[in-house]
Amino acid sequence: MPVGSLTAFPTVVRTGTKPTLTWGITYPSVVVDYITVTPPSTLTPKQNLFCDIRILGQGVTSTSNGGSTFTYVPTEAQVKYDTGSYTRIFYGTNTAVNPNTIVWTRQTLKDKRLRFGGRYYFNNSWSTLYTSESGTQNVRTLVSGQTPPNVLPAYNAPSLESFLRPYLNASGKVQIGPMDVIVFMELTHPDSQNTDPGYDLQD
Repeated sequence: MPVGSLTAFPTVVRTGTKPTLTWGITYPSVVVDYITVTPPSTLTPKQNLFCDIRILGQGVTSTSNGGSTFTYVPTEAQVKYDTGSYTRIFYGTNTAVNPNTIVWTRQTLKDKRLRFGGRYYFNNSWSTLYTSESGTQNVRTLVSGQTPPNVLPAYNAPSLESFLRPYLNASGKVQIGPMDVIVFMELTHPDSQNTDPGYDLQD
């Protein structure tokens, strides 16, 4: 929503006299004015910027007792800046997530790319690491107003993770701050299984 100001001079006038009105409108910035979003999930600053990353949720689970019970499986989120390596910014289950905590922050310089990755740990071994550079659609970024891929459950669907619901509106579009980017990850299924109900970008 635009904000603005309105001033009058002089502030006290006689009947029949007209004050001079000065007004200005400031339109909110939008993130795509400052970064290039390259699908599926590479961000390139158009100028030097400060970047904060928060973890919103985690949803990798393992089922037992014929699927009647489930437990959360630890996942790892990673970030890569420019030509560096992918480094861990989060490890744990959903109980370790605090959306108010900044897990990574730094100044990102113009044209220095930011990429993302994730995997999970189960039965004493790591899963496949999916990243922005894997050549798959397992890690995806969206900005406010965009429609998520159709594999993501609808806003009112029971299968939509509760941690994602605040970031979607009733029409199913991404609803985040104008200077924010949201990263969705699918860590348990490859692209070849994108018709499987478990391929839902909620990991």
